This record gives sequence, structure tokens and C-alpha cells, in this order.
Amino acid sequence: MNIVHNKIEILNELKRIEDRINLENNEEVNNIVKKILEDVRNQGDEALKKYTLRFDGFNPEPLSVSKKEIEKAWETTTKPLQVALKNAKHRIEKFHEKEIPKSFSIKGIYGEDVQRKWLPVQRAGLYVPGGRASYPSTVLMNAIPAKVAGVREIIMVSPANGKGEMNKTVLAAAHICGIEKIFKVGGAQAIAALAFGTNNISKVDVISGPGNIFVTTAKKLIFGSTGIDSLAGPSEILIIADKSANSSQLASDLLAQAEHDPFASAILLTTSDSVAQDVNNNINKKLENHPRKEICMRSIKDWGLIGVCDNIETCIEFSNQFAPEHLEIMTINPKQLVDKIENAGAIFLGKWTPEAVGDYIAGPNHTLPTSGNARFSGALGVETFMKNSSIIEFTEKSLQSNSEDIINLATSEGLYSHADSVRVRFED
Repeated sequence: MNIVHNKIEILNELKRIEDRINLENNEEVNNIVKKILEDVRNQGDEALKKYTLRFDGFNPEPLSVSKKEIEKAWETTTKPLQVALKNAKHRIEKFHEKEIPKSFSIKGIYGEDVQRKWLPVQRAGLYVPGGRASYPSTVLMNAIPAKVAGVREIIMVSPANGKGEMNKTVLAAAHICGIEKIFKVGGAQAIAALAFGTNNISKVDVISGPGNIFVTTAKKLIFGSTGIDSLAGPSEILIIADKSANSSQLASDLLAQAEHDPFASAILLTTSDSVAQDVNNNINKKLENHPRKEICMRSIKDWGLIGVCDNIETCIEFSNQFAPEHLEIMTINPKQLVDKIENAGAIFLGKWTPEAVGDYIAGPNHTLPTSGNARFSGALGVETFMKNSSIIEFTEKSLQSNSEDIINLATSEGLYSHADSVRVRFED
């Protein structure tokens, strides 16, 4: 990996990494996705079949996965993996149940009543990526908060392999989450089907789940007519480490991010020259027989960074500017630094908390803001699948006591009928 000591160079590298995917200026991708969206809107299932055959190499007949296939996937899952899925489901449910927003009511002195009422959306669409790897954890992390929110129906879409078969563990995860409607379609065409609806796939209110640049671009373009969770970019980790950190552990944690995708980013900020060199050596050693060596090498070559800083305060400053999706703090006393962290999707403290803990079983959601978005947003949660309404009820006395203020404010904005709508109620 690239080891950098100069402060300005580290900042420039962090900025370059943050900007590695640009949805705004990729005209070629935008045009491809716009055409797919238009075709699915106009041709429905026929367009889905056409694009599935072109991109995934099979004719999806039928588009849906049968209930029998879903049940069989669970039954043929090994017992240890069943136990792991159940344990993860339990911990994720327990955490997200604490997230349910509370409706509230405020009573005024003249009998007025103002409320906020939370309700779930009726139907949610869940996108589960395929391709380089299968992600049963994505099923759990998206379906469980939707279920906890009270969503009535979840529709899952996910690309199948060239034989039209979906990953068994993904189906097993869907089974224990109670998802019954699953379709063998992926890419921008799947997002279009969820957003517009087809004969087979019902239009949804919210779409969640990560995907490649075509999926993310599709989510961006349909937002407004359908809700989305976020525009997730490639995954990233930033680790802050001092001389006490174990170099082998640091190397493994960096590679755990790099193996996701050639565009994934693995960053280490450390105060120790020797740790920087040892981590680099360990990475090279661990890559020798790594099953995803090519992906890892492309990731760390293009988007990896080891920055050597003068002190921990500088590491924290750089981290807050970068606003990483995942932040590991591997120092003598990581808890002392937490209050100084302003921007991070999820924070992992100490050597016993590798980021993989959060990916699978800790409980908090692993769908997190990327590309610096942690500066203004957070993890996917129960509220992603809910909306709120305000309820307002005034009495005659409460309207009369506030009428002069309403009339004065409406008049200041030049809105005559706003003022008159209050005034007219007291003419008699």
C-alpha cells in the first residue's frame, strides 16, 4: 500500500478516495440507466426478461422464486449456519426495536392539541446484490427494520446466476425474515420494477439495499416518485492506530474491506512508522494465498492508503474530514477518543471489535453512509420505512387567542386569504 507522511499529501489522497465514484458526471451510466428505466416503465415484465437475459445470461421464467424453493433453501442450510442466521436475526431485531419512533401530543392552555403520528409505509422493496459475492446479511439488515417498523409487505429482488438460481443462503435469510415475494432480477431494471410496478412486481413506497453504480444511479433517478434509503457508494474503512496496535490484525481488517470490491477503500492513519511498515508487510504476506487476491490488490493499489501522522489528534482531524463509513479505533484507550469523533457511520472500539462484528451480528445496522455522507446522515434504521403526519386541532378559544399573530404573519407575507381565513371565523 501507499505509505504517506506529508500532511498535505494525506489530505489530497483522502479527497481523491472520497471522490472515486461520481454519479453526477457519469453521462454514459446515466444514459444507460435512463433507457432501462424508460423500457421497464413502458414494457414491464417483458423489459425485465430482456435485460435479465442480456446482463445475467438467463431467461427468467418464471420471474418469481416459489415458496417451495424458499423453504427448501432453509431446510438444506447447515445447522451451524441456521444457528448463525437466527442469532444474527435476534440481535438485529433487539437493537432495532429500540429505534421505533414515538408519536407524541402537546396540549395547549386553551384546549388546542398538536401531534406527530408515526406510521409504516405499506410496501417496501429490498434490493440484495449478487455477482462477486452473496449477501444474506443484507437481507437481515434491510428486512428486519422494515418488519419492526410494521411494513405489511416486503418485495425482494436479487440477481440470479447464469442458470437462473439464486444463492441458497440469501433465500434462507429471506425465509427467517418472512419474505414471501422474491424475484430473480437485478440491476437498474430491478429498481425500475420496484419504482414503477409491473404485472408481476408491485410498486413499492420505499426501496432499500446497496448495489453497483447502475443500481445506485437508478435509485437516484427514481427518487421523488419512490423513497430510497440512501445513495451508497463503494465500501470503506478508516482505522486510527497507535504503536500498541497489532499489525497482523490491522492488515486483516484492511483486507476485509478491500476484498469487497475493486473500488472499496482501506485506510490506515497511524502515529507509528514501524506499525505502518509492518502492516504493509503483513498485507503482502496475507495476499499470497488469498482467494480474492485480484480484487484486494486492485482495491489497495488504487484506493488504499497508509498515512503516518504526528499525533492522534491529527488522525482524528483527518478522519472527521473524511467521514468514513466504518471507523476502527485501535489505540491503548479507544473510549477516550469517542467524544472527539464527529463524523462516522459506525465506530468500532478496540482490538476485540473488528468491523466484521458489525457486518453480521452486533445488532446495529450495517447499511451506512459512504463517500463522506456520514457528515449529514446515519445508518439505515426503522425510520427508513416509516413516515410521520402532523395532527392539529384548535378550539375556538385557542384560535382566537392566536388570531392576531396569525393575521400579522400572513399579512407580512402578502397572503391576504391566509389572514382572512382566520378573520372570517370571528365575523359573527
